Amino acid sequence: MTTMAQDGATRSARGAEIRRHELAAFLRNRRERITPEQVGLPRGARRRTPGLRREEVAHLSAVGVTWYTWLEQARNIQVSVQVLDALARTLMLDASERAHLFRLAGATDPTPAASCPSVTPALREMLRRLEPLPACIQNSRYDILAYNRPYGRLLGDLDAIAPEDRNCMILVYTNKEWQEAVVHLEETQRVMAARLRASLAGHLGEPAWKMLLKRLESASPAFCEHWERYEVVGARTKTKEYRNPYVGHLRLVHTDLWLGPEAGARMVMYTAKDEETRERLERLYEMSCEPLPSVGGA
Repeated sequence: MTTMAQDGATRSARGAEIRRHELAAFLRNRRERITPEQVGLPRGARRRTPGLRREEVAHLSAVGVTWYTWLEQARNIQVSVQVLDALARTLMLDASERAHLFRLAGATDPTPAASCPSVTPALREMLRRLEPLPACIQNSRYDILAYNRPYGRLLGDLDAIAPEDRNCMILVYTNKEWQEAVVHLEETQRVMAARLRASLAGHLGEPAWKMLLKRLESASPAFCEHWERYEVVGARTKTKEYRNPYVGHLRLVHTDLWLGPEAGARMVMYTAKDEETRERLERLYEMSCEPLPSVGGA
């Protein structure tokens, strides 16, 4: 038994070493594919390194240069999911590459882009059956886990946004298209931040929540201002107004349908507040069934 245990430990250590070397090679390859211009850096006349330098990746990912160098040297160091997420964004990894990065690091990707086991085929069918009403499924972090066609065009083109970026907090604080579509933007941002803080109490220390907060704090001074107010707001039915880029002004009643006893995943549904909005929702649904139109007057 002792020999078998030792053999197993040796194989495990060898497997971990192989993964570290694969991870190092993968990072180097992807780093060399990104040009300085792609990340807003000047090329400079004396640049010899293809792609980005190690120190540039480290700076853009907010990690230490020495630590990142060790990572590319296949050193035996621990890598947090927050750092992996930052590296994936800096290196502009697509969904498959991001999943590969996390597998090589032996970590589980906590973002909704990785998997959504709570969104069953029955729930997806419900979303489809609610059309022409816009509807989606969100969790308490505001991740958009699934949505129907009208919701995909409600504030722009959600299909064009990377799955890991489909988060209402990220979009309302950093996405220009979403911000232009929200009529009462500052009030909406403040209420959403207050709802997020109320939800955070049940998820303190969870990696996905820490990643979301760190990203918002680094990307949006407005979020920092709202977050530091320590306001707390519970769920409630309310009227929302949007400037839809395809059909014009919409006045909608927002309703949350909770999918379990805990205040976690919910189906978010919008119904028309007036007849004009109802007609425009019908038009939006018809347009959502066709290729994306050019944005113009409604």
